[in-house]
Amino acid sequence: MARLHRLRSRGYNAPMSNDTIIKDAEFNDAVTTYWLLNGILLCIVTVIGLVALPFWIIIGKFFTRKYLASHRCTLTDKSLKVSKGIFTKIEKTVPLDRITDLGIVQGPIMRYFDIEALSVETAGNSSGSSLVQLTGIKDGRAFRDLVLAQRDTVTLANSGPSDSVTVASAVTSNDQTVQLLTEIRDTMRNIENKLDNQS
Repeated sequence: MARLHRLRSRGYNAPMSNDTIIKDAEFNDAVTTYWLLNGILLCIVTVIGLVALPFWIIIGKFFTRKYLASHRCTLTDKSLKVSKGIFTKIEKTVPLDRITDLGIVQGPIMRYFDIEALSVETAGNSSGSSLVQLTGIKDGRAFRDLVLAQRDTVTLANSGPSDSVTVASAVTSNDQTVQLLTEIRDTMRNIENKLDNQS
């Protein structure tokens, strides 16, 4: 409860009370060094960035730590709730049954720091884009597997009864088709027999 109060004081809204929290993702502190290094490399490769490089080296560590502290990712029994951002706060709640895939990206520098980026893809997203991307989740692959397993559970629970109805209506439709075809066959035989008798 104390942890939830601390999170709320930092602007994090907990999932709705009727959602059961399955897992709060933890983030690897090494991601701050990765972001700091990315900022330095970006400053080096751009002419304007060379001017900003000393400022980034001074404030970068503070900025990256504050940015990491803003990251939240909570898996509930119905959705994946994500929030991040310092100046611009981004909060998204993704229903589990809308998630089509969770991608893992790990470049060579990320591999060195033992961090991964997790991207959430949903139905309706344009090709090649992800709805949410989070870098630095600890045990990213295990968290991905947990989310996908819960998604399958939700999808199965939501689609179970309707699937039964669909199968039942398909069977009824097939029975009606067979009955109609049988009647047509019998009618054609009667016509053939009458034609044979007349000749």
